[in-house]
Amino acid sequence: MNIDFKLTEKAFADLGFDFAKHMTQFHITPFFEDYETGKINNTEFVKGIQQIAGAPLTEKEIIHAWNALLLDFPLERIELLEKLKKKYRIFLLSNTNALHYEAFQQTFYSLTGKRLEDIFEKTYYSHTVNLRKPDVAIYKLVLDENKLKAEQTLFIDDTASNFSPAQQAGIQTFHLKKPMQITEIPLFTEQSKNAGKL
Repeated sequence: MNIDFKLTEKAFADLGFDFAKHMTQFHITPFFEDYETGKINNTEFVKGIQQIAGAPLTEKEIIHAWNALLLDFPLERIELLEKLKKKYRIFLLSNTNALHYEAFQQTFYSLTGKRLEDIFEKTYYSHTVNLRKPDVAIYKLVLDENKLKAEQTLFIDDTASNFSPAQQAGIQTFHLKKPMQITEIPLFTEQSKNAGKL
């Protein structure tokens, strides 16, 4: 899914709250980490934002600003995953939270008539497994639960800080650096050209 943290930063800034002090793609404060690892629920999260912001923000305003970073699911990426899963075991590992989960599942269903669980063999969301990248334990959880061989497992991510723990677990990694798209990874490009062989 395309995301843009700047949109959430701007949405909160418009409400008088400096969100970037607390969370970006590259750092997170304990309160937000607690939310993304399921230690606090939606109600506690909204109340916490109201307290941190020190401004009379409504629940609706907070949720709208929080979800502003969620954009779209390009169809070509979904089509690629559908092709790859015919040959490979594919899993989703995401740092996310209950509000984002509900929103992006609705977006995905509206586009495809499916849920993400229909695309992947299994999905792992930080707020449901109570672990978050880059904790090495979350990578080991995926490996162990699915009896995967680390050296035969490829982890793709766009955040460099997530790789060292994955590599410690023995997993192969690929840094998807902007502006590269997952559909442009050489291995996958070749697989797409030879889709009939998958």
